[in-house]
Parts: sequence; structure tokens; C-alpha cells
Amino acid sequence: MSTVPRPLRGLYSGNLAAVLERGWIAIKTQNWVIIISGFVEPVLYLLAMGLGVGALVGDVAGPGGKPISYAAYIAPALLATSAMNGALYDSTTNVFFKLNFAKLYQAMLQTALGPMDVALGEIVLALLRGLLYAIAFMILIAGLGLATSWWAILMIPAALLIAFGFASIGMGITSFIKNFQGLDIITFVMLPMFLFSATLYPIEVFPAAIQWFIKAMPLWHGVEMMRHLSVGHITGATLGHMAYFVAMSLAGMVMTTLRLRKLFLR
Repeated sequence: MSTVPRPLRGLYSGNLAAVLERGWIAIKTQNWVIIISGFVEPVLYLLAMGLGVGALVGDVAGPGGKPISYAAYIAPALLATSAMNGALYDSTTNVFFKLNFAKLYQAMLQTALGPMDVALGEIVLALLRGLLYAIAFMILIAGLGLATSWWAILMIPAALLIAFGFASIGMGITSFIKNFQGLDIITFVMLPMFLFSATLYPIEVFPAAIQWFIKAMPLWHGVEMMRHLSVGHITGATLGHMAYFVAMSLAGMVMTTLRLRKLFLR
């Protein structure tokens, strides 16, 4: 007798492990230089902006108004960016190839697997990439003395939450893209989101109307959540940022699952 809840039957077979096993075998044969490349960009920003420009800027106001170094100010934001980059690469470019050229998902859904097995499996694999980036970047931050509170260790699971949100939404959006040129739209969105999500300077430098627009973007919530954790400034706003990504993850999972079912289970 099936242990899958009745509402999920036809969508989820309960065999997520099969998807993860296939994905892990594929990861082991990949070029690890490509995987590591997504970690390099935030590190270069930290070294150039945090340590370089930071020497000229001096201290800035951190969460709660406590002065912190400029490097300590942008380091949590770059960790959030690193989690976003890793998750979006796996859930967009990688998924696009599997969907449109390798025809992998079509083959998977001809077995007992359901669309939720496939969606959740791909998202978890993207989380593994985000976890690698988060741990490596956290070690770098700690080594540079930029983690000023024991709460900072929670930035690793927080990075996974950020990665889950971006991966689930990214995979759903990718299922609508028909050609490689369409992937440029995702890059076009990522760059301004990185530049304007208060990653390198406070949001207060923008006019009030633009601030509201920025606060609607997911990366801003990730940046603020990371900054709060980095100095141990835990408030209701911190929980609000977490709730944003929980809702984003659920919405992305629903969109991706329904989209895969529509594409392949006619």
C-alpha cells in the first residue's frame, strides 16, 4: 500500500533517493573547475571591495547601529550572493540542458517517478552546491576575522534557505525558456539585483520609492538576514526575512511541480 499522501499521488512517488543518486554520479564526473568558479566571484569582491576599498571607507553602521568594518559589512552580503549564484546556475543553465537537449526529465517521468520527485531532487542537488559555497566562504570570513558573533555559524543553514528559494523559483522559470538566449534574461535580472540589494552600501542611499522596490527583491532579504546573523542581532525582522524565503521556496516547488506535470504528463 502506498505511503504517499493521497493529494500527492501522481505527483510524488516517494523515491527521491533515486534522483539524488543519479545526480551525485553525474556530479562526480563533472569538471570541478566549473563548479568552483561560482565561488570565486564573491571572494574577489570581498578582497577588492572589503579589504581594498574598506581601508578607505573605515567603519560603517551595522545591524542595530553598531559600528563594524566595511569588510565585515559586505562579507555576509557576499555569502548570500554566493548561495544565490550556486543555486541559480544549477537550476537554470544545468536544468535547461537536461530539459531541452538531454531529455533527462522526460525519461525520468516515464518511470515510477513523479514530477515532484524530479523537481525536489534537482533542487536538493542545487542546495549541495550552495552548501559547498557557504561552508568555503564561511571559513574564509572566519579566517579574516569578519565573523564577530557565534550566531554567525547560522549563516550556513541560512545560505541553504536562500539557495532553496532561488533554486526552486529558478527551475520553474527555466521550464518556460525555449532557447539559450532566454537564459540571458536571468543574468540580466541577477546583476542589478546584486548591485542594488544593499550588498555593497546601505539601502538608505536610495530614494524612498526605490527602497521599497529593492525590499521586494529576494536577495535583499537574504543580505539582511545574513547581516543580522553575522553580528548576533536577532529580531522579528530576521524571522521575517526567513519567512520570505520559506514562502518563496514553497511557491517555487509548486510552480515547478505543476509545470513539469503539464509538460510531460499529458
